[in-house]
Amino acid sequence: MTAAEPTILATSGGLAPSRRLRWEVGPLTDYAVELAGVSGRAPRVCFLATAMGDSSELIKDFYAAAVHRGFTPSHLALFPMPNIDDPRELLLSQDVIWVFGGSVAGLLAMWRLHGIDLAMRDAWQAGVVLTGVSAGSICWHTGGTTDSFGPRLRAVTDGLGLVPFSNGVHYDSEEQRRPVFHSLIADGTLGPGYATEDGAGLLYRGSRFIEAVTEKAGKLAYYVSRSPDGTVTEQPLDTRLLRAP
Repeated sequence: MTAAEPTILATSGGLAPSRRLRWEVGPLTDYAVELAGVSGRAPRVCFLATAMGDSSELIKDFYAAAVHRGFTPSHLALFPMPNIDDPRELLLSQDVIWVFGGSVAGLLAMWRLHGIDLAMRDAWQAGVVLTGVSAGSICWHTGGTTDSFGPRLRAVTDGLGLVPFSNGVHYDSEEQRRPVFHSLIADGTLGPGYATEDGAGLLYRGSRFIEAVTEKAGKLAYYVSRSPDGTVTEQPLDTRLLRAP
């Protein structure tokens, strides 16, 4: 089963601490799986660590966390070469595609080199739920703030644009994220968009923003836009607390 319409859950979270594993699946990722509407079988979840250079350790951690949660796991790696013959077929066969953080600029370059950008759009339109954290959040948007180019935050403006907004991540945990996001919207480098504190996520259906959710009490999401006079307005959003399964 797939989502009734194209669905994205873009987050600054989705992982949880664990006593037995390096980390576990968090409520945001559980919510992405719930959105896929799977019943009668284990949800199929495909993991992409492109933004971390397809770290084998990270992929191993994902498999452990996915099996622990009862998912049917798979992964798509592009370094040093694709790990499967037909990435598009793999992505279209999933219930959820989960994209990890790291270098969003590197992620976008590698995806375009291998046609994964087009395959992601096809999967999204087919009802596969797209989710991810940090770089795995920004990538679905028109752009956002990134440290892909070095420690000083800069704009990335060539996101996939599946949703017509910019995106700010780690809005409360990295002190430059908020002011840089504001300044890039103020000068027109980025269009209006949504930002998430660590633990919060943004649900989109098609190109429409639906709701903000959080796996951590008190964490918020925001809508940030430029007024006609050039000033930036930040609006806190009602952010619904998700319950752990």
